[in-house]
Amino acid sequence: MIIWLASYPKSGNTWVRSFLSAYYYSNNGIFNPNLLKKIKQYPSSVFFDKKIDEPNEAHKYWLETQDKILSKKEITILKTHNSLTSINSIPFTKPKYTIGVVYILRDPRNILTSLKNHYDLDYDEAIKFMLNEKKFIYDDRTPDNIDYSTFQFLGSWSNHYKSWINTNLFRRMIIKYEDLIKNPYETFRDLSVFINTLAKLNDPINSQKLNNAIESTKFDNLREIEKNNLFTENVFSKDKKKIPFFNFGPENKWAQKIPLKLQKDINIYFENDLKELDYF
Repeated sequence: MIIWLASYPKSGNTWVRSFLSAYYYSNNGIFNPNLLKKIKQYPSSVFFDKKIDEPNEAHKYWLETQDKILSKKEITILKTHNSLTSINSIPFTKPKYTIGVVYILRDPRNILTSLKNHYDLDYDEAIKFMLNEKKFIYDDRTPDNIDYSTFQFLGSWSNHYKSWINTNLFRRMIIKYEDLIKNPYETFRDLSVFINTLAKLNDPINSQKLNNAIESTKFDNLREIEKNNLFTENVFSKDKKKIPFFNFGPENKWAQKIPLKLQKDINIYFENDLKELDYF
């Protein structure tokens, strides 16, 4: 069965994934980047038996590939940015395959500044990215040999989070990026309890291991790992320069970065969402 670690891009998924890999897949809770391989991105080429040549093909294999995961008869944690949606009547997942989801939320105004950096966009392009109801992403780091196995349908930021947090198909836990910063111990502890419950693990939370996992995956530590070229999930700018993945982190304060007029615009665009999620 699958436990999804789901989020809109640049919401903190890799941070949470790093913590979970350290806590569940190491002996002492100390993170190293090789542990990220234990929590794979879905979809990606490792789940497909062939290369996916067209973006409109990948969804056809969602259920088939998850059937293979199910056949292993073990709990599998997977990272995804895919919306919980259907394409041509094919759902992204079903309760048959999924035991639960951890959904990571983040203030969309801080997502905007991170998207701008990560995808080498200007602010207008980043806003259009977040409002685009047909938006999808894929790994284009090898433009001469693109494999659309990494195709992930996002839709708009608003509909993305609603698709996951409003589902009643399976158990879910919602984590705010801001709580990971303000209350890391309590938030990561509650996350571990939720994972243990889903996986029917009877072991009590190991406080020392939990502390080690939290400390070793602090933003500054992850940024240092990236500086030492030990992180392999970077993307590249339009002029082929490597873009820092761990860039602003907790220092990302939208009110200091986004131009004032644009702040007013985005507050209007996301007014109802900001109120609903207590970001206003």
